[in-house]
Amino acid sequence: MFEKELEIGQNAVIEAMRICKTIQEELTGADSITKPDKSPVTIADFVSQAIICRILKENFQDIPIAAEEDSDALQKPGHEETLKKILQYIANDRKVKEIINKENLFQSIDLGGCDPTDNMFWTLDPIDGTKGFLRGEQFAIALALIVKGDVQLGILGCPNLKLPENESRRGCLLFAVKDHGAKLRAIETGKLETVGISNITDPGKMKFVESYVSAHSNLNMQLQISRILKMERDPIQIDSQVKYGVLATGNAEIYIRIPHPKTPDYREKIWDHAAGSIIVEEAGGVVTDIFGKKLDFNAGKTLKNNRGVFASVPSIHDRILGIIKELN
Repeated sequence: MFEKELEIGQNAVIEAMRICKTIQEELTGADSITKPDKSPVTIADFVSQAIICRILKENFQDIPIAAEEDSDALQKPGHEETLKKILQYIANDRKVKEIINKENLFQSIDLGGCDPTDNMFWTLDPIDGTKGFLRGEQFAIALALIVKGDVQLGILGCPNLKLPENESRRGCLLFAVKDHGAKLRAIETGKLETVGISNITDPGKMKFVESYVSAHSNLNMQLQISRILKMERDPIQIDSQVKYGVLATGNAEIYIRIPHPKTPDYREKIWDHAAGSIIVEEAGGVVTDIFGKKLDFNAGKTLKNNRGVFASVPSIHDRILGIIKELN
């Protein structure tokens, strides 16, 4: 089931990974735009979204795409140099040039402007972890297929991820189809392997994977949880849904996004969690909100029926839910 969607989705993400990695290696501070919500968007965000949306639409005309970006900011006066650079990258890449050109660039980006449906839709974060991307560090390209509110397929392109068991291997594609397990494809070698969560059951030996950005979660509460569990190991700090990849491959046991006290009403965006959540679940983990509710991907572009996100190995999930309830 979803064989064609998986194949085309992987090809689209790999194509975007390839050119975005080149952009990351060559970018400067001037290669980003600040959106009205003060968040940055880079030329790679636009290129990645254009590539993936164009490929998906050519193969699945009837499946809408709900993606993070649009072309509005790029079309505003003052961003002519950014647009010029985007078109240069496209013109210099034979494969990308075949599907995107100056005439259809904005249209390709805005193919991702659809609203989620009750039936089936793609959701895409073209560059998840933009601040990490700008630092030359971790980022992910995250694509998921949602059917009747359930994530059925997830793909994470992680160009900079190195796994501890093989430090020489850099860059991978993590993917999962519901009820078919989670897999990892090494970019350099093409080697395919099944992945699974950590088998550590002693809470003291477990570790968190968390964001570099403190505003993304209530780290004080996370520290309290860590102390209650008597955890001995320092957390891994990493950007983007690569955190889900770290959890799914057994290199951390706990990932929590607890609403920050300064933004208690914030609700997570669907494209920030859809792909990663199914990969962790298919690797054997558990993903809920911080109150143990299943993530509801059938409520628009945000997880408005959930508060926060909590992914972990099964052995610790209920215990941490209990601790969170006591601390709230």
